Amino acid sequence: MKKRLSITLIMLLSLALVFAGCGSNDTSKSDKTETKDKEKTEVTSGASKTSYTDPSELKDEYDIVIVGAAGAGLSAALEAKAKGMNPVILEKMPQAGGNTLKASSGMNASETKFQKEQGINDSNDKFYEETLAGGHGTNDKEMLRFFVDNSASAIDWLDSMDIKLNNLTITGGMSEKRTHRPEDGSAVGKYLVDGLLKNVQEEKIPVFVNADVKEITQKDGKVTGVKVRLNKEDKTISSDAVIVTTGGYGANKELIEKERPDLKGYVTTNQEGSTGDGIKMIEKLGGTTVDMDQIQVHPTVQQEKSYLIGEAVRGEGAILVSQEGKRFGNELDTRDNVTAAINKLPEKSAYLVFDSGVKDRVKAIAQYEEMGFVEEGATIDELASKIDVSKEELTKTLDTWNASVKNKKDEAFGRTTAMDNDLSKAPYYAIKIGPGIHYTMGGVKINTNTEVLDKDGKPITGLFAAGEVTGGLHGENRIGGNSVAEIIIFGRQAGDKSAEFVKEQQ
Repeated sequence: MKKRLSITLIMLLSLALVFAGCGSNDTSKSDKTETKDKEKTEVTSGASKTSYTDPSELKDEYDIVIVGAAGAGLSAALEAKAKGMNPVILEKMPQAGGNTLKASSGMNASETKFQKEQGINDSNDKFYEETLAGGHGTNDKEMLRFFVDNSASAIDWLDSMDIKLNNLTITGGMSEKRTHRPEDGSAVGKYLVDGLLKNVQEEKIPVFVNADVKEITQKDGKVTGVKVRLNKEDKTISSDAVIVTTGGYGANKELIEKERPDLKGYVTTNQEGSTGDGIKMIEKLGGTTVDMDQIQVHPTVQQEKSYLIGEAVRGEGAILVSQEGKRFGNELDTRDNVTAAINKLPEKSAYLVFDSGVKDRVKAIAQYEEMGFVEEGATIDELASKIDVSKEELTKTLDTWNASVKNKKDEAFGRTTAMDNDLSKAPYYAIKIGPGIHYTMGGVKINTNTEVLDKDGKPITGLFAAGEVTGGLHGENRIGGNSVAEIIIFGRQAGDKSAEFVKEQQ
């Protein structure tokens, strides 16, 4: 009897150990995963599947509430967490990323370690002056100075989180290769969002999607939190500080037409959540706006799907030709000037023409191919036939351009950048483009501490903002690659300064 009991006990213990072992590896993890899969909202962001925080886990109070989960908001959250804060991110759309997901060309920065490694002699002063010239001298100079002087450290910060932007190219209005892209030359947006989200999850920062913030609350002149609708329920969340990173208003047709009636009917590259909500909420608290009528039209947008064709295509050597097969301007002039040149054409559209060398250097072109935007020809004549332009004129245009590249002199239009490689490697390609609403330079007024300012220029206590929701940095025209830099530089600053503010309150 004792022997039988001992055997039974040994078997039970063995089974318990087996189950315990499975629990620490596969079985319970699988059960937990299944539960989480049911409970959490999952969407695809870039190549990775992201799980967001379950709505039931929303607390009544956080140190800092961040409204908007794109580049600026994710950066702010990581910096605030690093400073010992307990931040939360609330995003009204079903997935994080916002317009950052659509960013293509890269992130501008000067005096970076990657530039130095590649022998590029750049300076913050040159970056400052060229950006100021691009904005027609109307940029907020204090904001711009902070921006360029902190650009290299932003590249280092991303690199420290395994977000490496070491593939360099050039954008319009710039004289140096300071546009930093992922190592493989792919579009910067998805890569950046995936990398930031990965770090946010590792830091266990809660991210709630479908969380529509309706109001920023305030008492006695100090921000106290937000009112948010989540899961069809209205909740009030308390916090010592609020950071607004909701993006611009490029998808708000009514507001665009109010500010710029001349842009009625233009397609927009903006994601549908870019409706200016953050600006409206901040105005209700007494915040002031700047440059609201300064709305950037991007020259190279695929019209049927309103999809931006990144400036890196031109930055790596592509040219623009009219329906006659002729160049009509400097492809790497500032965006407003290139747009104006296209709009002067009878058809108000043009073709980006490039060769296999450009395609190899700009990985985003593979995505454009998948979307059906790219025409291909084994020869120049074949490409001309496909896009219905004169074979003779297109051949002549390419021959002239290739000679200009060889001589490093564009006698026709004075282009001086992105002339490292000619267009002589078959096959040849073309993408039909036209102008589209791309970016809103206007927004709420902040200082270099990212504090939101009222009409008297005084900070609204506890309220911070960063990214496209703000205005002033770019002036009348934004340089390509500067918006990605802005969201990282000022997103970090918002996280840092809001954390300092909260610590002073505690």
